[in-house]
Amino acid sequence: MVLTVLFGALGCALFASDAGAQLGGLNALSVTATPDGSEVYTVKLQALILMTLLTLLPSALIMMTSFTRIIIVLGILRQGMGTTQTPSSQILLGLALFLTLFIMGPVFQDIYNDAVVPYANEELGTEEALSAAVKPLRTFMLAQTREVDLAMFADINGIDGFDSPDAIPLNLLVPAFVTSELKTAFQISFLILIPFLIIDMVVASVLMSMGMMMLSPMIISLPFKIMLFVLIDGWSLILGTLARSFYG
Repeated sequence: MVLTVLFGALGCALFASDAGAQLGGLNALSVTATPDGSEVYTVKLQALILMTLLTLLPSALIMMTSFTRIIIVLGILRQGMGTTQTPSSQILLGLALFLTLFIMGPVFQDIYNDAVVPYANEELGTEEALSAAVKPLRTFMLAQTREVDLAMFADINGIDGFDSPDAIPLNLLVPAFVTSELKTAFQISFLILIPFLIIDMVVASVLMSMGMMMLSPMIISLPFKIMLFVLIDGWSLILGTLARSFYG
């Protein structure tokens, strides 16, 4: 994030100095209207807009992909097992990131084929390319968003309904999608925590019956929870379930 902001600031400074060297300093950063009514941005202005949008990339990665559900489930899984810092937060973030790239692979491929390639070949303008890039993300988010969450935010915004899914604005779809992802993540986490909770209760009951109330049940239950997780091949089960939950 810091590097992105630094590159954006550096790019702005370079564009400003280069533009100032030209006639009036405005020719490099201009918008030209074409006969068909569309607008054409200069290359440097397009690059400036791209660098600005890159600063929003981390937020888009977290809020508009499968990342939120994955990282919440993995974090609560670590809490349920009782391994406070193992795996570390860096490992969980890396695992969530690459699993997100795996799940979002078809969506990113559609964005590349429908928006990036035509834009690079000058077959689409800037606005058309952005619309084409948003469409696969919109389809993905709509498939994971509950209707009740969409209705709630539409009611807050004073909208009665939508004629088609394409009519749903992103400023309404994104918070509804995130709300649905939070609900789904906590539902999955609840089911994951039940076996660990049973082990903790059994160990605590055994220790109390033996009069060993001064001994923390977490110390005794931790090896049993790790053994259970290993025996059922827990990592493959959890990650496979998370990946399949987006294709169900």
